[in-house]
Amino acid sequence: MRYFVAIVEQGSFSRAAQVLNVAQPALSAHVRNMEADLGMRLLFRSAQGVVPTEAGATMLRNARLIIDQVATAEAEIRGHAAEPQGEVRIGIPGTISQKLAVPLILAVRTRYPGIKLRIAEAMSGFVLDWLRAGHVDLAILYMPAVDRGLASERLFVEELCLLGPARPKTGLRTPGGPSVDFSAVAELPLILPGQAHGLRQMLERLAVARNVTLNSELDVDSYAAIKDLVARGLGFSILPLHAVASEVTAERLRCWSIVDPVIQREVHLVRPSDRPVPRAVSVVESLCREVLLSLVAEGAWDGAGNVAPEKVSTTSAE
Repeated sequence: MRYFVAIVEQGSFSRAAQVLNVAQPALSAHVRNMEADLGMRLLFRSAQGVVPTEAGATMLRNARLIIDQVATAEAEIRGHAAEPQGEVRIGIPGTISQKLAVPLILAVRTRYPGIKLRIAEAMSGFVLDWLRAGHVDLAILYMPAVDRGLASERLFVEELCLLGPARPKTGLRTPGGPSVDFSAVAELPLILPGQAHGLRQMLERLAVARNVTLNSELDVDSYAAIKDLVARGLGFSILPLHAVASEVTAERLRCWSIVDPVIQREVHLVRPSDRPVPRAVSVVESLCREVLLSLVAEGAWDGAGNVAPEKVSTTSAE
């Protein structure tokens, strides 16, 4: 179409060939092919030059519109590549959100002002459901996603600790030393997330392996509520070390290391792998990874340790 427009505008095959830097026989062949495909003569050739026929005038008008539309599309696409734009939704467990949300928001605003970041906070089980349903574009999970169409990348591991009230009520016996065996932890009155959540499932599996039973007195699906109940002396819980650091510093909570075994869980960055990922989502994914690993490397994430990154693209449903 560009060749055809140039021939009409120059009024000559030879002048169009010079402008386009294309051999004249190639231009003639292009026009012949167009006329053969359409079954209509497009150009009238004479000693005075080349002019469009009636069909050629129709082709010229539409060719110019199409060329302009292609140029507009290219400009928009290149603009997106240079400056990603759009809304990106990320689901994060509450214990991670309190560390990641603000640094990630600030990093996105600084590097990608055209991106609007939305952060949704819930326990891992809910976040995974949101990702499955397409309600979020990315997720941070405490488990690898095994669903078809999801890809998980393990970023690091974090240590879990026993937490209890800093000033226990009468009758609530607290451990004496700085660490507690898991078998002794299982016997304490525990306030834990419900059975559907990854942390609880991991603890239940460990209890079975150790031939003990978790003494779960309250099931609460809110980390903030769990910490508040523990601080009020209603029992103990098991949460990541970084999630209780501020309360321990403020002397609302006390924590103990869990040993035999030390309990760690993995932190995964999860995204869909069965559909194209918009550029805005892709750059936020990279930035989220960068911010998380920086927090760990700088020691800002209590109890976290680096591991060799491991990417897992699932191919079958659980």
